[in-house]
Amino acid sequence: MPSEDLPSDSVLIRGFEFGKEACTLDALMSSMLSTGLQASALGQAIVEVNRMLDWRLSDEHVLDTDAVVEPAERASVRAKLFLGYTSNLVSAGVREHIKFLVQHKLVDVLVTTAGGIEEDFIKCMSHTYLGDFALKGADLRSRGLNRIGNMLVPNSNYCGFEDWVMPILDAMLAEQQNAGTRWTPSKVIARLGQEINHPDSIYYWAWKNGIPVYCPALTDGSLGDMLYFHSYKAPGLEIDIVADIRAMNDEALKASPRKTGVIILGGGVPKHHICNANLMRNGADFAVFLNTAQEFDGSDSGARPDEAVSWGKIRADAMPVKVYGDASILFPLIISQTFAKRLARADPGSSDGLSLPSAGCDVTE
Repeated sequence: MPSEDLPSDSVLIRGFEFGKEACTLDALMSSMLSTGLQASALGQAIVEVNRMLDWRLSDEHVLDTDAVVEPAERASVRAKLFLGYTSNLVSAGVREHIKFLVQHKLVDVLVTTAGGIEEDFIKCMSHTYLGDFALKGADLRSRGLNRIGNMLVPNSNYCGFEDWVMPILDAMLAEQQNAGTRWTPSKVIARLGQEINHPDSIYYWAWKNGIPVYCPALTDGSLGDMLYFHSYKAPGLEIDIVADIRAMNDEALKASPRKTGVIILGGGVPKHHICNANLMRNGADFAVFLNTAQEFDGSDSGARPDEAVSWGKIRADAMPVKVYGDASILFPLIISQTFAKRLARADPGSSDGLSLPSAGCDVTE
């Protein structure tokens, strides 16, 4: 068959030419979109995250029902950003990337799993070490070492965590009994973030900056073990998960007139919790998924964005992106071309005008 002409604005496949171009991070990353395969998906994800960050209420037509009508105020209203991530990423160095975003108020809502909470606090007291995926479990067990992929966590880390968290649980129980405090997972996380009082902690900065952290599976990890032990030592501590599902869904439902954007690293509970909350407002406006899961088994972890569109979790007119790959590689690259650049430029419309000399890496050349 004769070939038909492609549209004039079609992207031509062309990769970065080492030796012909100055090899800067910006130059290399700008070539991703035209490289093809998952490199192009990464380029599209960068475009989508920048679209989230660029959006202002002033981009929208003023309706009779709009509460915000003043031009200057409308120009200051940004999209509400949800960031979800699995616990292995906090065990890994992605923790520092997430902390950067929270410290500078670049995201609005966090959702993670129990390990994504406890590992952050544990790392404030002890270290996680690089190991190998091939290390034998039986040998590690005999040495008191636990393996998370190719990372090693000594048993002593969890003993130290127990020593730290038990007195806090005692205090929380006393507040419940004496002051009628109603604990929820998000309130527990905020309290622990306050108590850790450590600048390396994601949840210290979340508490300090008033960024809510939701974890519906709070008991599914070492923190759950601590709550279990505490229930025998001093029974009675109650954590209300129903209050948090209302709070989490309201984060999306009451976001209007703001649009919502979601960035989800991995799958499982964080992915679905964020998407399901956005169902309450007929879908997120922007979405980026980074994970290695496939859709063929019907799991939500592997589901492509279009499946979420069918449920009303992402809007039908959105332009969501899924990148198949390891978030420990992809996410810092995305940050370098989005959040970090804006912070380095001290854009008055983002991050409350905060500024860093180079946001930690050379992204401005």
